[in-house]
Amino acid sequence: MAEAVRKDTPGARDANPGSPRDALGERASESLDAIRAAGTYRRMRVLAGAQGPRMQVDGRDVLLFAGSNYLDLAHHPEVVEASARAARDLGCAAGGSRLITGNLDLHEALEAQLADFLGTESALAFNTGYMANVGVIPALAGEGDVVVSDALNHASIVDGCRLSRAGVRVFAHGDADALDEVLCEVVPHARRVLVALDGVYSMDGDTAPLETLVPLAKRHGAMVLVDDAHGTGCLGAHGRGTPELRGAEHGIDVLMGTLGKSLGSFGAFVAGSAALRDLLVNTARSFIFSCALAPPQVAAASAALDLVVREPWRRERLGRGAARLRERLATAGVATDPSTTHIVPVVIGDNARTMAVCERLLDRGFYAQGIRHPSVPKGTARLRITPMATHEDADLDGLAGAIAEEIGVCA
Repeated sequence: MAEAVRKDTPGARDANPGSPRDALGERASESLDAIRAAGTYRRMRVLAGAQGPRMQVDGRDVLLFAGSNYLDLAHHPEVVEASARAARDLGCAAGGSRLITGNLDLHEALEAQLADFLGTESALAFNTGYMANVGVIPALAGEGDVVVSDALNHASIVDGCRLSRAGVRVFAHGDADALDEVLCEVVPHARRVLVALDGVYSMDGDTAPLETLVPLAKRHGAMVLVDDAHGTGCLGAHGRGTPELRGAEHGIDVLMGTLGKSLGSFGAFVAGSAALRDLLVNTARSFIFSCALAPPQVAAASAALDLVVREPWRRERLGRGAARLRERLATAGVATDPSTTHIVPVVIGDNARTMAVCERLLDRGFYAQGIRHPSVPKGTARLRITPMATHEDADLDGLAGAIAEEIGVCA
């Protein structure tokens, strides 16, 4: 008599042809096993309390150096009250997509406010920065076109390029000569060319040399998109972001920013010409087929933008704090290159060592999240530190000292 086939052996499905196959379970198990083997398994931490310089993380009271609430506006009384008032008066949902029932006067007012702040003809709100980029890039480029993308651009730009079906050429990060070489090759043969750049590079904390790259792209007749998610509100004399900081506000065709970082709310926007806005309303699928931002989020962003204008001390203090942190780390022998902004990387390299340092810092009361592949290239795992405008000097100095000590301990 043949030996019975056990259910957990490879031949089990053949022996029980009537039993359902758990394809999802197999896929999840195989993929997660591979992720764990590579040392890149991730989990979500649980945070409690209002967004601010100090929160509870996994039950521990810590100083928060891992968020994007850079100007500490998410829990500002004026922002909270604006959001609450909008919820009371207008409800907690827009009720539909912008092209059907969701286009509220509140949306139009915020977009006009953003355009006025940035000095553009118009602006259009999206639900996230990711949705903005995956909507805008296919609206501007398609088959027969070429998108020329910086090697360190955000994943949303990469995915927007894929969705566009345009040709894609990647040039060396921030390298004007490399960009010029690619443009010389592609411009004569492409129908249209779009150059896509980040303003602030979110894992290294450096800024794009827009004052060089933007005029170069325009000389070649290319369109220019700048994703300034981490710069808007934080950089420049008036908080208009990386283009203002680098003296390149003219020549950018598409400027993307977010409402959920320095503005302490949720959502994103694209600013540019009136023609761009009209095009996106009619062709950007991530805009057309999504419910509109809820009134509380829109009102919160509007109130926060007012505060960006009225309280320049926030971005000034953010810049000083980030500079102090870099200086204290450098004095302790810890490099943070190439950061020049409020995103401060400490590259450790090894995944396990990086996460060990991260956990030890948590035990000491500091949350500076470890970042591994695929968010950064293999072998460049790091602590990604993001101070806030309201961190005290003692907070920054304490973090710098703790990092230096823990890197030594976990060597």
